[in-house]
Amino acid sequence: PFAQSKTKEILVDNQHQPRQWAHGADLIVSQLEAQGVRQVFGIPGAKIDKVFDSLLDSSIRIIPVRHEANAAFMAAAVGRITGKAGVALVTSGPGCSNLITGMATANSEGDPVVALGGAVKRADKAKQVHQSMDTVAMFSPVTKYSVEVTAPEALAEVVSNAFRAAEQGRPGSAFVSLPQDVVDGPVHARVLPAGDAPQTGAAPDEAIARVAKMIAGAKNPIFLLGLMASQTENSAALRELLKKSHIPVTSTYQAAGAVNQDHFTRFAGRVGLFNNQAGDRLLHLADLVICIGYSPVEYEPAMWNNGNATLVHIDVLPAYEERNYTPDVELVGNIAATLNKLSQRIDHQLVLSPQAAEILVDRQHQRELLNRRGAQLNQFALHPLRIVRAMQDIVNSDVTLTVDMGSFHIWIARYLYSFRARQVMISNGQQTMGVALPWAIGAWLVNPQRKVVSVSGDGGFLQSSMELETAVRLKANVLHIIWVDNGYNMVAIQEEKKYQRLSGVEFGPVDFKVYAEAFGAKGFAVESAEALEPTLRAAMDVDGPAVVAIPVDYRDNPLLMGQLHLSQIL
Repeated sequence: PFAQSKTKEILVDNQHQPRQWAHGADLIVSQLEAQGVRQVFGIPGAKIDKVFDSLLDSSIRIIPVRHEANAAFMAAAVGRITGKAGVALVTSGPGCSNLITGMATANSEGDPVVALGGAVKRADKAKQVHQSMDTVAMFSPVTKYSVEVTAPEALAEVVSNAFRAAEQGRPGSAFVSLPQDVVDGPVHARVLPAGDAPQTGAAPDEAIARVAKMIAGAKNPIFLLGLMASQTENSAALRELLKKSHIPVTSTYQAAGAVNQDHFTRFAGRVGLFNNQAGDRLLHLADLVICIGYSPVEYEPAMWNNGNATLVHIDVLPAYEERNYTPDVELVGNIAATLNKLSQRIDHQLVLSPQAAEILVDRQHQRELLNRRGAQLNQFALHPLRIVRAMQDIVNSDVTLTVDMGSFHIWIARYLYSFRARQVMISNGQQTMGVALPWAIGAWLVNPQRKVVSVSGDGGFLQSSMELETAVRLKANVLHIIWVDNGYNMVAIQEEKKYQRLSGVEFGPVDFKVYAEAFGAKGFAVESAEALEPTLRAAMDVDGPAVVAIPVDYRDNPLLMGQLHLSQIL
């Protein structure tokens, strides 16, 4: 036994010894393997092609994409679902600059992503050579971490720290610039082991006890959930807290699925963009608002905080204070551990005030109304609620849904429900168009047994539709639904409200069925109200990429900005 133990120690020691690598690229790839990376998304080029070459001798799958921004979106989906950073790999110059929108989106949405970008040789940094660009400065404002490797021996350290920055705290994006001579040349160094994320404890007991006392004395408390509340362990702890307290709850779009069916009668729905939902009404009524895993980027505090309530912030990080978000108490630490301790101090269930009960009953009646009568909206083009109602039937617990940005985004966020944390990927940080299809491809790669449905408008779809080829090549089991109205409608309704006329929001039609088939995907077009549900079912039955185009009638969109009640339109 002693000899076996000594042998194990020697093997471990050898793993931690520096070794000679023929190319820095080989060390980079080994460091990615040590981090548990299973695939990288990207496009090669001369300044980074040695890393692509080294990947061929690794366990990591290369996923070539058709635009670099989409590489970041796909990596973000991997990051959001697994908690481990997805990886994008691109060449210098425009290869890096094309990434910026995807990296900024991941950072705002709390999705862990590490991007590796090629760069000119160190000796050429100050010269006028092609594809020379100060990418570190470009990425610094939109990432948590942006560093160039200036010496080969620092490769493992910089890459390892990029993963730590991307994954820890509130997750986000990290960028590493790799000069060509560092990548191509030899290096004497070692791979760093990927350590487990440091375990933080719960917030201090004294502060938790103070919040429990606030809850006991509150007449109209409410939980406001943000992105971090939808992490698996946090969602489980949250559900126990809801069970013990019976406190009403609302959430931002990013926290979709954090509330399960057991608490659905006290879930006031999601809030975001326009302030007129049941959740907003409860927030305005509240004397105590407890924000869990929330960041102001998810829903502007000025939209929901009227200053009359005591404000509690529960998160892994202190609050980012602003004029309308200055918490009275902050419980900073491991969210799940904090919620578990708070649950232990709850000794009675809340009795709803008449005003809160009325809001929640009305919300429940609206859900039931949509369920009963949504399918009876028979005009063609189709009413948004008819499409949402049909989508609800296909988005069961085994399906993941990714949602682009546009008018449809609001209808879905408000009226399509979900009971599985991170079942729905939806944005409200940068509100980036074009995310849905690449998100869907990334989500499918994480769990190929699970069908993914993505949805966009016809405007957003064409910003990333080139990735249909990627989906076909991968045989990804993805259904993409396009709401077709031949315009940038979400912008249009705001222009109309402000200026009573439209500017720059109209474009021409596309035959999306033919377009999809040109890529090798299965194409469908809904051509009547009666054909909606059977067409969606047929498209869901396709084993591989499929696209459904659905004409939509957005005439009721102005109601989204008013006090919308479904009885007005159903």
